[in-house]
Amino acid sequence: MALIDSYGRKHDYLRISVTDRCNLRCIYCMGEAGIKLIPHQEILRYEEILQVVEAGAAAGIRKIRLTGGEPLVRKDLATLVEKIAGVKGIEDLAMTTNGVLLSREAHRLKQAGLKRVNISLDSLDRERYKRITRIGELKHVLEGIEAALREGLAPVKINMVLMKGLNHDEVPAFLKLTATRPLHVRFIEYMPIGDHDREYRRHYLPLEYVRETAARAGMPLIPVPSPGGAGPAETFAIPGAQGTVGLIRPISQHFCHSCNRLRLTAEGKLKACLYWQDEHPVRPALGDPAKLQALYQKVLDLKAREHHMSPGRKSGPVNPGAMRTMSKTGG
Repeated sequence: MALIDSYGRKHDYLRISVTDRCNLRCIYCMGEAGIKLIPHQEILRYEEILQVVEAGAAAGIRKIRLTGGEPLVRKDLATLVEKIAGVKGIEDLAMTTNGVLLSREAHRLKQAGLKRVNISLDSLDRERYKRITRIGELKHVLEGIEAALREGLAPVKINMVLMKGLNHDEVPAFLKLTATRPLHVRFIEYMPIGDHDREYRRHYLPLEYVRETAARAGMPLIPVPSPGGAGPAETFAIPGAQGTVGLIRPISQHFCHSCNRLRLTAEGKLKACLYWQDEHPVRPALGDPAKLQALYQKVLDLKAREHHMSPGRKSGPVNPGAMRTMSKTGG
């Protein structure tokens, strides 16, 4: 069975937000005071998430990524990892994390069946990292990266949101991370998700800047095969480097034409697009695998051709239908 939308795109990838809670307050994700949290009783239980995964696997889902919020703030996440890893048809199980708690959880997650991690890291400077995250300690993330490498949660990818005036001058330092370690740095364009339209206009920088900076720094980027995963990155490497460099350009070169993913929010809404607000509750279909499978296709039948984020948009808010914040969707 295959999940195909109205434009012929095959979907085999489900990103699951297990919580909207986070132990950081990154400036591009939420306000300093945080967000209005979803009541605990409205968050999907692990048993409910597993039902959605099992139905998805029967319908054609092959890849799962756990996100948040910050997934590792949810208690006993390894239990969910183990259950999902045992679902017939699931071939790849990954997680996106800010890395703060990863050093203490990496071994258990690997044993439970997690294959790989993406670690969000937007600065290699201790003080700047704290400013961007508002409360984070860089050393904890670096310890998490080392733990991921040690446990073989590979390929270990580093996600860096490029922001003009905040961290754009650190591109050479991030490129150098790939030189002598098997680390795969992914530069990501700032996206105007939720109510961050003003910040987007102030800090957006197209990723062609990375290629230009690399060339000026004597680190030319040569196209290479992807190190693995279902992501949309264009992949490059500095000659002789152990790792790779990825460019993820949802704005300047959007990849909607090849999108293969759906999203499950923490409170149980199935979404076909990070940007658009269209979402459908899974709870009414729980306990009925056939209804859950049909819900996947219903969501895809309504999926738009593309998002409406644009580097040329000078003013005005994000489309009113796109107000769910990144932390409440799972990036």
